[in-house]
Amino acid sequence: MQIDNFKIFADLVETKSFSKAARLNGVTQSAVSQQARSMEKHFAALLIDRSQKQFQLTREGERVYQSAKEILHGYEKLLSELMEMRKVISGTIRISTIYSIGLHELPPYIKNFLSEFPNVNVRVEYRRSNLVYEDILHNSVDFGLVAFPQKNRQIEITDFRKDRLIAICHPNNPLSKESSLTLPVLADHKFISFDPDIPTRKAVDQIFKDQKIEIDPVMEFDNIETVKRAVEIDAGIAIVPKATVLQEIKQGTLAAVPIDGPAFDRPLGILHRKGRVLTPAMKKFIDILTGQDLLGD
Repeated sequence: MQIDNFKIFADLVETKSFSKAARLNGVTQSAVSQQARSMEKHFAALLIDRSQKQFQLTREGERVYQSAKEILHGYEKLLSELMEMRKVISGTIRISTIYSIGLHELPPYIKNFLSEFPNVNVRVEYRRSNLVYEDILHNSVDFGLVAFPQKNRQIEITDFRKDRLIAICHPNNPLSKESSLTLPVLADHKFISFDPDIPTRKAVDQIFKDQKIEIDPVMEFDNIETVKRAVEIDAGIAIVPKATVLQEIKQGTLAAVPIDGPAFDRPLGILHRKGRVLTPAMKKFIDILTGQDLLGD
C-alpha cells in the first residue's frame, strides 16, 4: 500500500462519490473504482457495501478508513515538520471563496503574500457559500472564505475582517444627495437584493425584521456583481458590503449612502477543516490574512 492509495480511499469515503474522488486526485473514475477493489483484495475484506443504493462502508471499511486518516495525518505532519526544519515556504494553497470576498477583499492580501513568498502557488475558486463549506469538508481545498461564518464541529473558523454594509443607489437617485439615511426610508424605494439563501441577504432580512420594516425586493441575484449592475441602471437601491463598491464609487457609477443607527457589519471568516495539518506556507498565509488590514474600514 502507498500513501496515494489511502488518500484516494479517504477522499472516496468523505465525498461518497467516485467522480469527486477522481477529480480530487487527478485520475479517472474507473481508476478510483479499481483502487477500491485493489484495497479490498489487499486486505482480503469487503470495504464498500455495494448492496446499498447510497455509498456505505462495511465495518471493515470503516476501520480501514480510520487507519487511512491516521496514516495520512502522520504523513502530512512529517512533511510539514521537514519543511519547517529546512525553512521551506513553498507548495500550493487552494482557496474556495464567495465572489465578493474573492474579487474585492482577497486580492491585496494574495498580492502581498506572493511578493513575500514567490515559491508558493495560490489557486482561488469562486463558489456559492454553501459550496465553500462542502469544499472544506471534502478536503477539496485548504481554506475557505465566507461571510457570516456558521459554526460546524468539523470546521475551524478564524476571524478575517469585518466589512461595513452600506446603501448604494444610482448617482441621479435623490438618495445620493443625502449624507445618511434611516432604514425606514428604504421601504419607499425599489429594493434589489441577493438570493434568499445568501448569508448577507439573510443578515439584511434580519436587520429589516428587527426594525419591523417590510421590504419586497424587485430583483434578486446570486452575486455582488449583478446586484451592482442592476443598481447602475437605476433599477433600484441595495445594501452591499462597502469594500465591494469602492471602485464604482470612485468612478462615479454608483453612489454610497451610510445607514444611520448601529453599525451594520459583515464578519468574514477563514475556514479550514479541524485536525488538518497546516504547512509552513499555509501558516504564513493565515498570518498575512489576520495580521494586516490592507483595505481599511
